[in-house]
Amino acid sequence: MSDTPSVPPATLPVIVNLDDSDSPGDVLDALFLDRFATGQQPHAHSTTLDRAKPDATLLPEGARVLRAAKDDDRSSVLAEGEGWTILSSRWNRRADVTVTATDPELAKRILAEATDGAKDEPEPEPDDVTMGFWYVAPQRGPRRMTRAISAGTWEEVRPNYSAPVADAMDRLMKVTPEDVTGRLLLLHGPPGTGKTSALRTLARAWQDWCQVDCVLDPERLFNDIGYLMDIAIGEDDGTSKERWRLLLLEDCDELIRGGAKHTAGQALSRLLNLTDGLLGQGRNVLVGVTTNEDLERLHPAVVRPGRCLARIEVGPLSRAESVEWLGREEDVPREGATLAELFALRRGTPSADLPEPRTAGAGLYL
Repeated sequence: MSDTPSVPPATLPVIVNLDDSDSPGDVLDALFLDRFATGQQPHAHSTTLDRAKPDATLLPEGARVLRAAKDDDRSSVLAEGEGWTILSSRWNRRADVTVTATDPELAKRILAEATDGAKDEPEPEPDDVTMGFWYVAPQRGPRRMTRAISAGTWEEVRPNYSAPVADAMDRLMKVTPEDVTGRLLLLHGPPGTGKTSALRTLARAWQDWCQVDCVLDPERLFNDIGYLMDIAIGEDDGTSKERWRLLLLEDCDELIRGGAKHTAGQALSRLLNLTDGLLGQGRNVLVGVTTNEDLERLHPAVVRPGRCLARIEVGPLSRAESVEWLGREEDVPREGATLAELFALRRGTPSADLPEPRTAGAGLYL
């Protein structure tokens, strides 16, 4: 047996099968990969723009257009130059740009020229805060996009919460990196009580030191190791390595309730590992979880002392607080009202159309 290490072939055979289910865009994808697969242009660089300017060509100066395709969802352009090839694809405002070239520096330079000034960065509104959104795209894997989200100040939204919740949130809004002990932030309580609104406000209060990312498919996150590692490692957005990240997982009832260890398999263990296990070591990552479950029904490992930075039950406002919020006594239930119910009453929804009075642990959805 030879001890000589195997060398990957310089070229790969390119065989493309097309049928009537393929689109012109699929043809462009296949043509683009040819020079990379055969080794003519063995170096590739790519980038994604969350918001590309509508008039940006996403091509460098002097590019020769070889093919162009457009359908309802996607438009693509395949072009070339001396020693390089580029494929630029758009999905509404989102764009993917990939360059293959004969050497890595050429690929990097052409990509930079093609995307120079192409990113659309609207002037931020005073109430906006930048949030990231993670999801798994079909055939493209884990993706992160950013959006400017409107969020009021804590002083503005504080009246939306009962006195005990407001007091607890007062302390949370003032947290700094030096105050971080536990890595889990748990907001629990009935639907419609303003848990998500509180998290948007928290993102604004912490924006100087913490990047907030929302995971749109949390049920998949802890069952997909590749996805979880992408999230744990994070994405370089040019900020300081000392900047913290808060990952928001909304409505995770199945994941953290008492029977989760049995029903969710390894998912719960991986969540806990991210907060204070090996996976979270050396990473400035916090995990924020919202659930409609009562505290008594949550898994004891989730709520054990030392794991939670904060554990806040967000309930309805009392009747007196609801009357003060609404500005009238008429239609206010005797047991008080959730924030969602108060907004419905303000819009003129008859009190008879509101849900039946809540009972502890009912798990009512609005």
